[in-house]
This record gives sequence, structure tokens and C-alpha cells, in this order.
Amino acid sequence: MSLAQVHYTSAAPGDEGTAGRFTAVGPGVSGALLAEIEPLVRYELPGGVPERPSDGELRSLPQAFGYFALSDGSRLVARSAPVRDTGGTGAGVRFHAHAVHLPPGVPLPGDRLPVEAWRSPHWVAVTPGGATPDPLALPPGPAAVSEGLDDFAVSRGPWLAAVLADLRRASDAEAAGRPVALVERQCADVARWLGLASVTLPRESAERLTFTTYTRRPGSSASRVVGVLPEDAGAARAAGLRVHACAGPAPAGGTEDVWATTAARVWRSRSPELFREARELPGEPFAAGPLAVTALCAGIALGPDGRAAAAGWAADRPYALDAQRTGRLVEAIASPGIDDRTAAEFDAAGRLFGALEGRCPASVTAPLAAMLVTEAVRGGNGSLELPRRDAFAGPEGAEVAERLGPEILTELADTVGSRSVARTVQLLRVARLLGVDGTESLPGVVDRLAPALLAEASVAQEGPPGFAPALLELLDEQFEVRTALLGALDRIAPQDPGAVARFLERVALPFTGTQALPHLRMCAEVPEAMATLGGDRAAVWHRVLRAAGLSPFAEPLVLRTAVGLVWEDRAPTVEEARLLLDAATSDSHRVAGTWARLVDAALSTSTAGTSATGTSATGTSATGTDEAARLAHDLLRGFPGEIGGRERAGLLLLDLVRELRTGAPEPGWAERVRTLCAQAEPVEPALRERAHAALVERLLAPDRPGAELYDFVHGADAELIAAYDRTARTASVRSRLRTQPAYAADCFTVWTAHPHAGRAWPPVAAALLDDVLRPAVRGMSAEDVAEVEATVGRTGSSGRADAFRDWNRSSTLGRLGRRIAGRVRRG
Repeated sequence: MSLAQVHYTSAAPGDEGTAGRFTAVGPGVSGALLAEIEPLVRYELPGGVPERPSDGELRSLPQAFGYFALSDGSRLVARSAPVRDTGGTGAGVRFHAHAVHLPPGVPLPGDRLPVEAWRSPHWVAVTPGGATPDPLALPPGPAAVSEGLDDFAVSRGPWLAAVLADLRRASDAEAAGRPVALVERQCADVARWLGLASVTLPRESAERLTFTTYTRRPGSSASRVVGVLPEDAGAARAAGLRVHACAGPAPAGGTEDVWATTAARVWRSRSPELFREARELPGEPFAAGPLAVTALCAGIALGPDGRAAAAGWAADRPYALDAQRTGRLVEAIASPGIDDRTAAEFDAAGRLFGALEGRCPASVTAPLAAMLVTEAVRGGNGSLELPRRDAFAGPEGAEVAERLGPEILTELADTVGSRSVARTVQLLRVARLLGVDGTESLPGVVDRLAPALLAEASVAQEGPPGFAPALLELLDEQFEVRTALLGALDRIAPQDPGAVARFLERVALPFTGTQALPHLRMCAEVPEAMATLGGDRAAVWHRVLRAAGLSPFAEPLVLRTAVGLVWEDRAPTVEEARLLLDAATSDSHRVAGTWARLVDAALSTSTAGTSATGTSATGTSATGTDEAARLAHDLLRGFPGEIGGRERAGLLLLDLVRELRTGAPEPGWAERVRTLCAQAEPVEPALRERAHAALVERLLAPDRPGAELYDFVHGADAELIAAYDRTARTASVRSRLRTQPAYAADCFTVWTAHPHAGRAWPPVAAALLDDVLRPAVRGMSAEDVAEVEATVGRTGSSGRADAFRDWNRSSTLGRLGRRIAGRVRRG
């Protein structure tokens, strides 16, 4: 099929107001298309061109060769070239554009790509005779576009990968990225870049790559790829294009596009035929795997990303390559001369080994197996998927074991340096793979590994820690390691059972065999017990203890584990502590160390703070304190050699509170309270408040010994006296004063008996007389007041009875005076 052609030339001198005109138009090219074509074929001379250039200067001017997509789906291949203006008297420069119109779906002759018409001899610089040119076939030129591309690719090595990556993006039908600007001194080099793209890209991608080899206005070009001279590079950057200054210094960075990097290595190896070979392999058009596999099989060295892509692709398609190419690929990936492998490459190589193992002879996969275990030992890659043990049954395995065995044993025996769990697990697994005997070092290894498991798991994110899969595989593979490690974990569980329980929730260790492992079984039982029994911690404790399968009398440490699991972050209540104390002997608690948790229970229960009414500030009755005091008494008796320091003083203080309220404590109450509070420092404020309250409650009782009251008053303890003042002002004391004349008489005697007892007592006593006793006496009947006066006289002296009368009279006179004054005011 002949293609319609279009000729366009710039305006002649004197044709002001026009940029140019169409001099010939082939059939089928409408006026609307001509309006769209005209700006595409216009040509602008570069700066600095002489007005009358020589023939050599004219030939050196750039030519704009372009391929454009038109709005109706058709395409245009055009060349715009400068020509000498032979008309008139001058010898200036004009331009002539020659274009070929390709209707939708119609290719160039010979089904060639547009860039292949670049050097065709059929491009003309003058309009053919006649108004309408004859349809003209445009075969590609005699010099194929691929001629010299190898040399060009090598010369552009620093830019090659980045440009190919951008050309690939520019050819994407759905891409909306910025156009690509190629800065070259010669427009022919821009065409060579497009020739590289036509060979590298799949045909459908190359056909979508619109371009022009030269423009002065890159920002307004409709092409995806534009060529610009160095002086116009700034305009391209200002317009937001992706600029590659291939005519300047080599770029400092590269590209992360693995496909483009691999393609660049293929070009630099002068092997463009590999692109066609790679496209015959399965995979996405721009997947790096097929091209990387083809390159490695051809002996082209790739970087770690390329090798990883090849290994990953082959691992997913183990049947895509024949035996010969598979062997070449394995040799290239496992080459001993490579020293820049990455973790991703090793992971891909491990997957490749797993895919080929059993499908290929051991002699083919042996290099991969040796590489993987060498990396596991020397590189510290704990995430590698290791080969199976039978991969090292032959002479290759013996050689690797002889080389790596001493290194493995030396590192496992090291107990000084830091070693992660993943590293230890990997070394143990590799030792088994290679048949290295590590029996002697195993006890030390597991004793170090067990606490490391808990430590690393505690700082990991939610879910199983990273080392969990390899650890479970190790325990499944090696019975002796499983037995030793589970035993070590069971031994350390009593020290931190909560950490072990949390670890077992995240890593399901296999301890369902014949090993006793009482502590591990308890740690594994507690989550289900708490979920089932809720807040009944006593029931949870019984269930967890049963899971151990051992009595606390036979193995006291199960007490510690059970208590740590159920009451890890809190103290037991008094009732729970009583349950624990009665569940085993004091000797068992002493060995387990759980007596300290019982002490915490007694002291923490005492911090509710009981008021003078017997009710705490939080509403707790004194019953709880009495239970705590009885527990304190039993603890002091059961663990006399273990409890000391401030804890012992706190328990003694708690026991004294009980005696003050219910018994007959030994003399010296106030001094004992002061001494025990000092010994229990830092004593809990609520416990101090309980002790003070119990003491002053007893001192406010009518039957308290006078010596105790005297010691209290003359002790001048401001804090105790303040507690006495608060308690004396409570509703219960005021009620007793109003209803019990004998009690009121006793309080009057006490509050007037020591007027010179230091600085703290006299003002408190005077205030209690005025603020507490006087209102109570004022509200009594005359008979009750007389009884108070008589009782004061009997228990004191006639002088004290006179003092009460004077004190009470002053109150009565005060009331009478206020009544008289009121009447006077009203009169």
C-alpha cells in the first residue's frame, strides 16, 4: 500500500505574516489534519547560525526527525531539514519538511518501526514536481538502524540504565509522567537512543514511543521523547521534563530499575540479541527476571539485584529452563568470585534451591547449597531457607563441613560476645546439616539461648518474633536440642514466669512429650485459665498449680511460678494470701521465696486507711485491717529469720494496731508507734494513719491506762496529737460526750490536766474544751451536767470540780449575756 506524503516549506523572503506553507499534499490528508501537522513539522534554527552558512556549516545543522500520534488515530513520520534558499539574491537558510502519513493500523513498508526510517535515502529536501506528489513507498534505508548501536551504547554507559528506564516509562500507554529530554550535541545521537529503545523494548511499546530528534521548544512538544541541544537543556528543565544531559559530565547516581540496569549491562556486553531471547521466556514485559536469566546464562555479570531477580524468577518457574541453562544459571549465581551478595539475593537463591532440589541432580544444586550454608555461617544471614540434610551427603558436603565445622564450633562455644537468637539457631541447624558434632557445647549454648529467647521476644512487635519459624524448625529437627532447651526454659521460668507465659503465647513450643516441665506447663495454662475463670484469681491459681503435675510440698518452686503468673503485677489480697499461706508449709514458702509476696499482701491491705469510726476513707471496714493484722502475726511467727528491716517494722506496726483495738498491748503504746513508724520508713501514709488512729482511739477510751495517756501528752509528738485532735472531733466522740456524762467528765479531766505539757498539747486541749466539750455539755440536761460535775469531783478533787463549775458557768453566763443583749436590741 502506498502512503500519502506531505511537503511543507518555510516562508520565502518577503512572505511576511506566514511561517510557511504546504507545497504538496497526498490524497486522504484532510485540511483538519494539515492544521494539526503544521506545528509538528516546523523547524527553528539553533542559535548562532550564520546568515549565509557555508555548505559544511549547513550540513552540520540538526535535522528534526519525528514520529507523532495524530488525533484521529493516524500517525506521522516526518523529517524537517534546513536547506539553502536559492531564490532571490540571498543565500540564506530555509527549511523543508517531508512527512509520511500512516492511517490507523497501517505500518511502514516492510512492517518496520518508525525510527528505522531515520536514514532512508527517500527523504527529500525539495517538493516534487506537480501540485500533488505521487504516492511514494518509503522503504527503510540500506543501513539498518542497529548499525553502530553497540558502540554508541558503550559510549553512553553512565547514562544507559537511567535513560532506558525513562524510555520504558515513556512508552507506557497508561503512564502520565513527564516527557523525556535527551540532551545531545548531534540529533543523530538522539536517533541512536531511539534505536536502542526499539531493540530493547517490546514492539508494542516501541510503537507507542512518539519522539522528535530536535526541537528548540521542549516544553511545548507533543512528543514523549524530545532531543535538545545543550544550550536548550535549561529550557527543558524549566518545563519540568526528565532531562538526561548525555552531552555533559557523567551522572553521579544510577537507577533502582532492575530491568533497566540489566538491559544496560546487556548493551555494554554488545549482546542485543538477548532481548529477543528474553522476550521468549514467560513473564511480564518489563520483569527483570527473564532478561537477567538470559544475561547470566550468556555469561554476562550482573549486580546483586539482577542476580536476585534471576534466582527469584527461576524459583517460581523451575520447569521453564532446560537442564543446560539451569546449570549455567546456578553456576552464575553461586560463583565463588562474587563478593557483593545481599540478603535479598541469598533469600532468592534459597528459594531457587528449594525449587530445584529433587528436580535436578545433586551435582547441579550442590554449589547453591554450599553458598547458602557458607553465608549462614560467615555472613550471619539468619533468615535463609536452608537446604535439607541430604544435600550434603556427597563429597561436596564433606568439603563444606571440613571448611565450616571449626568455625561453627568456635562460635557456639563463645560465651562472651553477643549473639542473637536467630544466629544461634542458624548455627545449630547448619551444624546438623553438615554433621558437625556439637554435643560438648550444647549445654552452654542452650543455657545462653533460653534467656535470650525471652529478652528478644519482649522487645519484638505484636505476633511471633522473627526467629520463631527457624526456632520451631530447629526443635523439630533436633530432639537433643529440644530436650535441653525446654529444660533450660523450665528452670528459669520461676524467676520470671510472666515473661515465659507471654513468650509461649507467641511461640507455641512443643513440650507435649514425656518431659515433666512443670513450670512451662503452668505458664502455658495460665492464659486459658484466666480467660475461663475471669477475675477469680484463687481459682486460677488452683488450676495453674494443678497443671504443674507436682505438689508444692514436693517441688516448692511451683509455688513461686504459680504466684508469679497469677499475681505478677500486684499483691494478693489478705484472703488470697491466707490461701497461699495455708497451701504449703512455711519451709516451702521459704524455699520458693513466696513469703515476700505474703508480706506485700499484708502491708498493701493495711493502706486503706481506717478512721476513728472503724471505717476507711474508701469505705473499707476495720475487718480487713484485722485480717491483715492476723496475717502479719502469722508471718512474723512463720518467717522470723527472713522478714527484716522496714517490712518487719511494718508488720509489727500492723500487729500493734490489732492489739490496740482488740487486745491488751504491752505498755509504751505511743513510743512503740513512733519507733515502729521510724523503722518502717518510708512507711506507707495509710499505714501510719491506721496506727495513729488506733492509738488515739484507745487513748480516747475511758479505760485507757493513765500512764499511757501521760506518756502520749508529754511525748509532744505533734503528728500524734494532731491525730488525737481529729479523732476527738469525729461524730462518734461528740455523740458519746452528749450521751455519757461519765465520759464527758473524763474528757474534761484529761483536757485540763496537763496545761504545761509542751507546746503541742495545751492549744489542742483548750480547743477541744471550747469546740467539742462545751457544745456537748451545753446540750445536756441539768441532771446530766450535775452528774458530770460530780464525776469530775470523784475522779479528781474538789478543786477540779470547782474548775468545772467555773468553766461551765462562764459558758452559761455567756449564753445569758447574749440573751439579755438581744432583748435590749429588740427593745
